[in-house]
Amino acid sequence: MMALFSKTSGSFREAKGDLRLEAVTKKFGDFTAVDDLSLTVPRGSFFALLGPSGCGKTTNLRMIAGLEQPSQGRILIGDTDLTGSRPYERPVNTVFQSYALFPHLTVRDNVAFGPKRRGLPDAMEKADAALKLVQMGHLAGRKPPQLSGGQQQRVALARALVNEPEVLLLDEPLGALDLKLRREMQVELKRIQTRVGLTFIHVTHDQEEAMTMADTIAVMNKGRIEQMGTPASLYDLPRTAFVARFLGQANMFEAEVVSSTADTLTLERAGHHFTLPRKRAAVETGTVLYGVRPEKLFLSEKAPTDLPSRMVTLGPGRIIDVSFTGVSTNYIVDVPGFGAASAFEQNLDVDPVHNRPGDECWLSWDQGHAFTVATETAEASTP
Repeated sequence: MMALFSKTSGSFREAKGDLRLEAVTKKFGDFTAVDDLSLTVPRGSFFALLGPSGCGKTTNLRMIAGLEQPSQGRILIGDTDLTGSRPYERPVNTVFQSYALFPHLTVRDNVAFGPKRRGLPDAMEKADAALKLVQMGHLAGRKPPQLSGGQQQRVALARALVNEPEVLLLDEPLGALDLKLRREMQVELKRIQTRVGLTFIHVTHDQEEAMTMADTIAVMNKGRIEQMGTPASLYDLPRTAFVARFLGQANMFEAEVVSSTADTLTLERAGHHFTLPRKRAAVETGTVLYGVRPEKLFLSEKAPTDLPSRMVTLGPGRIIDVSFTGVSTNYIVDVPGFGAASAFEQNLDVDPVHNRPGDECWLSWDQGHAFTVATETAEASTP
């Protein structure tokens, strides 16, 4: 990790290494917010806890910060067990959605507040270094009410970084910003994390935000991790219906596995047979959900006749809705026996070929872009 500032003393605050949660459970009365969760966050990584409201991600963050204690299990950094320790004893700082800056202090004094409180003689120099890192040194003399939301967020980040924590927690830090500024700050946060090499743990319900910044994402649902991996792997090959639908859009329909080989599965629905690489199947027998992302679909005005054997084709269907979104157009196509399917086409032409509800069309996709997961009924019955 890049040494920007000197270290503080204290057995807990000196902890270094990977962050580990071991069989952590958190209950509030009869409600289980986090259920027997174990994970390891490698030191120096940008890690995201992603999920809907109530899934347990913020409770996890609060336990890591020491604001809540686990009902069961342990929280460690390296070999140091932090369970039971107080927030100020931990080498952890948190950046909240509400910036919580002192309005009567200058930006520089806000950032220097922590080092000053610990009696460090070079508190102002540390503050200047942190402000330079977040590109706010030129506004050091202003007060928070004179700053924009994005500028205040940078100051809040500098105030956390000045303590050089082993782990920095980000609790929905960009939620109060407008879309354009939020996207700019996503890039900026990743730049800063790469520069300082600290472990960042980002809690969010925004899948685009998590996928833009994180090295690894843990998708949470009902207090547990549904799937964990790189953004690309989670999006391309979800292992549950929940992950497939939470990370972007997915066309999914039930189909029956009717045969298999060492490398492929053959599925059937409504008289149509199609093949899937076995390595892309989370479920290989019985009734499954077959899925493909909207941007993987191709629309044709006529039934395709010269496609490679790996391509799957359904049709004819009829366009029932057209939505222009700028970079692409979203078509909703009703396919008999399958229902409505969503297809995205990049807007390369001024006048798209398929632009009217009621137009007949065929849908095609590469079988290597599809996946299978368990049906929601099967998932719900899994303990």
